[in-house]
Amino acid sequence: MHPCPQRRPAIIRHLLIGRARFHFFGRDGFLSIVVQSFCLVGCLSPAHADEATSADSRAKPQVYMGRRIAPTMSYSGANWLTRETRTREENPEKLLKALSLKPGQTICDFGCGNGYYTIRLAKRLGPQGTVYAVDIQPEMLDLLARAVKPRGLKNVKPVLATEKDPGLPPGAFDMVLMVDVYHELSDPAGALATVRKSLKPEGRLVLVEFREEDPTVPILPLHKMSQAQVMKEITANGFKLVAQFDDLPWQHVLGFARDDSPLKAIELKPWQPVEKAN
Repeated sequence: MHPCPQRRPAIIRHLLIGRARFHFFGRDGFLSIVVQSFCLVGCLSPAHADEATSADSRAKPQVYMGRRIAPTMSYSGANWLTRETRTREENPEKLLKALSLKPGQTICDFGCGNGYYTIRLAKRLGPQGTVYAVDIQPEMLDLLARAVKPRGLKNVKPVLATEKDPGLPPGAFDMVLMVDVYHELSDPAGALATVRKSLKPEGRLVLVEFREEDPTVPILPLHKMSQAQVMKEITANGFKLVAQFDDLPWQHVLGFARDDSPLKAIELKPWQPVEKAN
C-alpha cells in the first residue's frame, strides 16, 4: 500500500500499522472490544477525509494520558472496512486463529461497524455462542443487519451504544474485541471501566492497533498506537497483560484481563522489526 492521497479511492483519512510477532494466548482465548469506529488504510484527500469522519469527531481534539484521541470514522466510509486489500494488510484469519475462540463463548465485537469481524466471530462460535455487535452509529448496525441476514446467522446481538453507555451487561463476556477502535474512543477511561465490569473472571480484553513503532506501515500517526502507550493506558484502568501476539502484518495484538483475574500476568516483549533476508 502506498500512502499517496491520489492513489486511494474515496473513503478515509485514517491509517493502519506495521508487522508483528506473537507470544500468545492461553486457556479460553482472548477478548477484545471495538467501539465507535475503525482505523483506515491509505492517505486520502482532505475532502474525502472530511466526508468519512463524523461531525462529532471534528470538534476540539481531546487528549488522554498524553495521546491525542483520533477522530471517529463515519458510516459513510464503511466500504473501506470491507476493502479487498484488508486480507493482505491485516490477515484476519491469522488473528482469529490466535484468539483461540471456542464454540459457545460470548464475545463482544466493540465498534463492530458493518460487521467485518462480527460475521467471522459468529461462524466460529456456532449456534450456542453469541456475538454482541456494539456500535454508536445506527447506520452501521443497519449495514451489519444486511450482512448478517443472508448468511442466516442467529447468534448476533446488535447493540446501539452511546458515548456514555456501551450497553454491556456485567460479567457476561469471555472476550471483548477492539480492532482498530480503542484509539478513537472519546472516553477511554469510561469505556474501560464498563468493559472491565462486563468481563467474566477469566475474560479478556483484546486490543488490535496499528503499530506506531513501524514507519513502514502507511497509516497516519494519529491512528497508530505504540505498545508502551497501550500498556500505559490499559494497566492504569484495572487490567493486566496476559497475552501478546506479534505476527500480523501491520498491527499489535495485546490481550488483557482484569487485575483481579486468576489469569497469570506476562511481561511485555517489545516489538522488533522482522529482518528481511538479502
